[in-house]
Amino acid sequence: MVVLATKCYVEGDARDRALDGMTALVDNLIGDLDVEWEVGVRHDDFVSVTVSGDDAVAARNALAEEWGAIGTGFEDGETYVGTLESWDDEGFVLDAGERIRIPAAELGLGPGSPAQIRDRFGLVQHLPMRFVAGDPPRLADAERDRLYEWTRGTGRLNVNSATRGEVRATLNRAGHARDVVTVERLGLLEQSVVTAEGTDPPGLLASVGEYLPAELKCVVP
Repeated sequence: MVVLATKCYVEGDARDRALDGMTALVDNLIGDLDVEWEVGVRHDDFVSVTVSGDDAVAARNALAEEWGAIGTGFEDGETYVGTLESWDDEGFVLDAGERIRIPAAELGLGPGSPAQIRDRFGLVQHLPMRFVAGDPPRLADAERDRLYEWTRGTGRLNVNSATRGEVRATLNRAGHARDVVTVERLGLLEQSVVTAEGTDPPGLLASVGEYLPAELKCVVP
């Protein structure tokens, strides 16, 4: 079994839709390999995939490469993935199978409190983020680069608690298909709507917010 660094934390029909979507994503990734597999959800909401068959090792490696994997123990200097659990004046807390506190001084995302940084970069709860283990741990350089790249684009609206398909359908229903370049998948239930040139991310948030029972955060260039 491989435990992926993305969570399924919704309930009811939304959970069924999310797991159906995850099943399709796993099938696209490893469906051609000689394996049998089943998608599940661990007690702490992390998605798991049980894999067996001649190509099981290759399949598990492919899944871990695509999504990041949750294991046990951390080696100093190595990069891992955790999901954004909480934040306070002291820094961010990521869930990587255990709670990893990234001190404010190790975020490397410019001035401001952790809450202000979260707002500036549009970080929604449960967002998968890369970090480097150590004493103390820090955000990975690649993670910092990704977030800074967000602020240099045309603008974004980040969303949690919804699949990519649900976000796309909501944008279409609200009449904003032309205001969007693409919807990037950040995790199973975390998406980033890349807005078109001239589209105001806060205005888009105000327009679609009533349709999405989710946390929405803007990235304004």
